[in-house]
Amino acid sequence: MTRLWKVSLATVLTALQAGSCQTDNVSETKSVEPVNKDTVTVNDHALLDKLKTLVVQNEPYREELITAGVVKAIPTQYAEIAPAFKGRVTRSFLKLGMKTLPETPLFEVSSPDFIAAQKVFFQEKSQLEQAQKNLQRQKDLVAHGVGVQKELEEAETAFEVEKKEYENAAAGIRIFKADPNSIVLGQPLVVRAPIAGEVIENKVVMGAFINDDATSVATVANLSKIWIAGQVKEKDIRHIRKLDECTISIAAFPEKIIHGKVYHVNDIVDENSRSIEVLIEADNADHILKPGMYVTVNFWYQPAPTILVPSRALLQWNDNNYVYVEVAPNVFVKRMVGTGETLHEKVVVRSGLSAGEKIIAEGGFYLPGTR
Repeated sequence: MTRLWKVSLATVLTALQAGSCQTDNVSETKSVEPVNKDTVTVNDHALLDKLKTLVVQNEPYREELITAGVVKAIPTQYAEIAPAFKGRVTRSFLKLGMKTLPETPLFEVSSPDFIAAQKVFFQEKSQLEQAQKNLQRQKDLVAHGVGVQKELEEAETAFEVEKKEYENAAAGIRIFKADPNSIVLGQPLVVRAPIAGEVIENKVVMGAFINDDATSVATVANLSKIWIAGQVKEKDIRHIRKLDECTISIAAFPEKIIHGKVYHVNDIVDENSRSIEVLIEADNADHILKPGMYVTVNFWYQPAPTILVPSRALLQWNDNNYVYVEVAPNVFVKRMVGTGETLHEKVVVRSGLSAGEKIIAEGGFYLPGTR
């Protein structure tokens, strides 16, 4: 009898404890009342103190697009020197790094074509002078009444013909970038720099014979400004506009940030990569950027009103992000949102929220279904 009484007493105590736990659970349930699986009503003041809310607003935000780019010389500031006339190099002024101005002498070539043009020029110059003297003599004879008008007219015609021939011969000298007024018979052809810049390549060899179809023997470039050819996917090209700002970073100089502006957006899409070439112009006074170098280009879009929320406000469910939106006092609804980049512990929200809505900015994981 004593053993049976002890068992009954233990059973009673267990039942009392179970009843007490059920009472506590009912109390806790009433403090957080799920209306449905996505809506929660919070009545517990201790829990409310753990929740921080925020009214979301539009903020100016500049999106960033990162792509690869290649440094290029600006075509109008880059010249490959290849003489248009054959000849033998007799003198060179070239030095790598040498600064040039337009018409700076680079090297001299003894060119048979240039010598032949000189001979024609001096011959035509002599014949023009003779025709001019003959014309003046006929004018003097007619003025003194002893000349013949027909001979004067013939002299005038001959002078005009010789004048035209002389002008053609002078143009033939200018083809060689030489001045007809200061030329000397037999002088070598002087090859000059077409642009201001500096010599970045020199293949000129003293005594070497250069053919008129030879490739470049020297290169002059002005690299104080350069172009960077960036590749932008066609889906993103709508964001790129002329004069938009961008930054350029280089692996060789990670601490160096170079600023540039969009110079031109190509009108042709590369069918293989489905991208469009965008040219960026940037200052390069220190010559850090060199043609052919690979760089990283950061395009910055025009500022646009965008909703940003604290990263702690975002919760996850099945790889999707959601937030709790307060739809009434202490009533919160779970809402899926589309997100973008993270910036300084804030996340761009692309869809799911509107300006003026209040969300749980911190502490949302305390609500049921989030643990």
